[in-house]
Amino acid sequence: MTPTIRLAERTDVPGILEIYSPFILETAVTFEETVPDEESFWKRIQEIMTELPFLVCEIDGRIAGYAYASAYRSRASYRWAKEVSVYVHPDFHRKRVAQALYTSLNEMVRYQGIADLLAIITVPNESSVAFHEQFGYRKCGEFSKVGYKLGQWQNVGWFELFLQDEAQTPKDRILTLNEITGLPIFQEAIQKGVEKLNLHKD
Repeated sequence: MTPTIRLAERTDVPGILEIYSPFILETAVTFEETVPDEESFWKRIQEIMTELPFLVCEIDGRIAGYAYASAYRSRASYRWAKEVSVYVHPDFHRKRVAQALYTSLNEMVRYQGIADLLAIITVPNESSVAFHEQFGYRKCGEFSKVGYKLGQWQNVGWFELFLQDEAQTPKDRILTLNEITGLPIFQEAIQKGVEKLNLHKD
């Protein structure tokens, strides 16, 4: 089956939660503590996709990973900044799934008019930090003891990637996801991501 990157669908939720649940229950990667049920998680995805992409990478009929952008803060002048997250199934590590998903996501949100992406990483996490830095993210801050999980206080690092020309005034209105899905840029973004996949490396 040809690998693909596409928008998430309701039938993807079990595969997505298969990836996400161990991060909730066994790690401090996310500060969520309870695995959401499928319906509430699907509502979460639908809410995100009223504006922004929630992407899955499907390989051999399985959800290999997913990535999405979400709102940062509600004040109007924050509207060009979004948080991003990416998760990969352990069976698909070293296949460049995260890089593929971020490549597609970045192309889409850049066209929408989003300027600044923020990755929030529980630290220390050398592999995640290295991945984001290789992708162009730069550390812009750190909060200490901002969350408590797994019996200890956790620190969080903030990493950012600026997508637009800083010298230009940003678009006044962010295009919605629905406004770009029918445009050539959408399929081009998907193709750029798929081309990053490495399915021949263990």
